[in-house]
Amino acid sequence: MRISDILELLGAGASFEEILEDYTFLEQEDILAALQYAASQTDHVVLKVA
Repeated sequence: MRISDILELLGAGASFEEILEDYTFLEQEDILAALQYAASQTDHVVLKVA
């Protein structure tokens, strides 16, 4: 399952519990890892233009 799939489910309002029920091969730690990965991918330096 792709990280984007998990994020789309969460964005659509699915709870952790619903995702874990529908995708029994996932664990709560997998969802948390997907969120941590997404956060790290959006972390970047902000440059101010003078």
